[in-house]
Amino acid sequence: MAEKHTFYEFFAGGGMARAGLGSGWQCLFANDFDRKKVDAYTTNWGGGEITHGDIYKLEVSQLPAQADLAWGSFPCQDLSLAGNGAGLAGQRSEAFWGFWRIVNLLKSERRAPRLLVLENVVGALTSNGGRDFQEICRALKLLGYRYGALTMDAAHFVPQSRPRLFIVATREDCDLPGNLVGDAASPLWSSRTLRRAHEALPSDLRRHWVWWQVATPAKSNKRFADLVEGEPSDVSWHTAAETEKFLSMMSNANRQKVEQAKRSGEPMIGAIYRRTRSDETGAKVQRAEVRFDGVAGCLRTPGGGSSRQFVMSIKGDVIRTRLLSGREAARLMGLPDDYELPANYNDAYHLLGDGLAVPVVRHLAGELLERLLEPAAQYRVAAE
Repeated sequence: MAEKHTFYEFFAGGGMARAGLGSGWQCLFANDFDRKKVDAYTTNWGGGEITHGDIYKLEVSQLPAQADLAWGSFPCQDLSLAGNGAGLAGQRSEAFWGFWRIVNLLKSERRAPRLLVLENVVGALTSNGGRDFQEICRALKLLGYRYGALTMDAAHFVPQSRPRLFIVATREDCDLPGNLVGDAASPLWSSRTLRRAHEALPSDLRRHWVWWQVATPAKSNKRFADLVEGEPSDVSWHTAAETEKFLSMMSNANRQKVEQAKRSGEPMIGAIYRRTRSDETGAKVQRAEVRFDGVAGCLRTPGGGSSRQFVMSIKGDVIRTRLLSGREAARLMGLPDDYELPANYNDAYHLLGDGLAVPVVRHLAGELLERLLEPAAQYRVAAE
C-alpha cells in the first residue's frame, strides 16, 4: 500500500479540504478559531487532530513531524468585494500572518512543508488596489517558496457558481516537473483579473512566479434541480403570501424569467437571491433575482437575510418558494449525504458558506499537488 501524503489544515472549518484531499492523505494537525466549526469537524473526522483556538496562540511544538502540505483557507471577510476593504490588515483576514508565522517557525526547525495552498475569494487579487496580493507573494518569497495561482470555479464540478483563488507554493528546493508548469497562464484556470495581478507584480516577485498547468476536468452533468429535496426537514415551503412577496420584489426582467418558466410546461427549479439594487430613480431597493440555468448562486455566510439563497419551484401555474435547505447547500459543496451537518440551520449554512467545494480540492490535489509530491526523490535536500 502506497504511503499517504501528510498535511496540516489551518482554518479547517468542517474539514472540507480534508474531504477533498481524500483517503490518500493523512491529516497530522488541524486548527480553527470557531468552536462550532471545530465541533462539526470532530463529528465528521474525530477529534484527534483538531485543536480549537487562535492561530496566533499555536505553538509550533503542537504540530507533529514534517507535513508534505500546509493548507490555509484564511478568512475572506476583509478581502471580499462585498467586505469592508480592510484587506490583510483587517480583523479577520490578518489571520494570514498567523499562518505565515507558523510556516516560518517550521522553517526555522527545518520542517517547512513541501507545499503550501492558500485559498480565498478572488477579491484577494484586487484588495487594496492589488497591494494585498503582492504582500502575500512577497511573504511566500521570504519563506523560500515559489508560487503561482489559479482561479477555479466550482461550477466546473457542481451546480454552484463559486469562483475562488488558489495560491499554490512549492519550496525552492523542489525540482518542478516540466509538464506541470507553463510559460503562460492556463486559459481555464486564470481569469483576466489574475493575469492583471500577475502583470502588476514587481519584477523580483514575478521571478518567483509559476504558471501551474492543471488538466481540464470532465464536464459536469449535474444540475441544481438534481440536488433539490422535495420535502426537506429543516426548512418549509413558504405560504402563498410569502411567495407573492418574492414575486413583487422582482424586476420586469426577472418576472419574465418566471413567466417563461411557466410557459415551458416543464417542472422548473430556480435559485433566488435577494440583492440591493438601484431603481429607475437611483434609490436603493431590495430585489429578488432568479436564475433557471441549472446553476445556483454562490453560497455565502448568513450575515443577514440577503445572504441566504432560496429555491423556486414552478409546476404549471403553481409557484412555490422556500429557503435552500442545509442538505442542499452541502450537496452544492460536493459533500456526501452522510456528512453530518450542525443541527441548527444557521450554523450549518455558515459552515458551508465559509467552506470549500470538495470536488475542486480533489481535482487540484489529483492533477497538481500529488504529482508535485511524486516521486519524493525529486526534492533536493538543502545543504546542512
